[in-house]
Amino acid sequence: MNESIRVLLAEDDELIREALIGLLERETDLRVVASARDGREAVERAVLHTPEVAVVDLQMPKLDGLGVIEELQRVLPRCAGVILTGHGHPNALRTALASGARGFLAKGAPATALADVVRRVHAGQRYVDPVLAADALTMRPSPLTARETQVLAAAQEDRAVRDVARELFLSTGTVRNYLATINRKLGVDNRSSAYRIARENGWVDFAP
Repeated sequence: MNESIRVLLAEDDELIREALIGLLERETDLRVVASARDGREAVERAVLHTPEVAVVDLQMPKLDGLGVIEELQRVLPRCAGVILTGHGHPNALRTALASGARGFLAKGAPATALADVVRRVHAGQRYVDPVLAADALTMRPSPLTARETQVLAAAQEDRAVRDVARELFLSTGTVRNYLATINRKLGVDNRSSAYRIARENGWVDFAP
């Protein structure tokens, strides 16, 4: 009889984490060897327990899911990564696959889907949730440049311009010019509206 696939599960919400562990451990060919509540802990426990598949939430404290996958590619390259998320933003999909993730799955997927994806990536295949892929394809591309996206992500809704300038090593006048251009491109007259639109479309949460 083949040995069970060794799995690490990283999710900062305790209820979701325990539910997912329960779902995976119902499968006779899967074994959760470690769990983590943040990204940094996920990497540490992966090194300690050497899972064959790491299932990680996209948004976690200390180190997000993409960061976890990138770290595991470096310290545990044989471990296949699966990203769990509630959103199919195009940049998130692109960045997840570029980071080395072999699977991209919606949190609301059927209970049996996660186990199936774990088996697939363990076998060397890739998997992108069709619902997330469809959502990503229907979202409009960002009209902002990479630098404009970076400025808006740093400025958020109401952060002081001088703080943004200091963080990005720009003058306050340059930051104001960027913000004015962003407002014009998005057809709004204030930064709060611009940031809201960018977040809703996934342009700032997953900025390069």
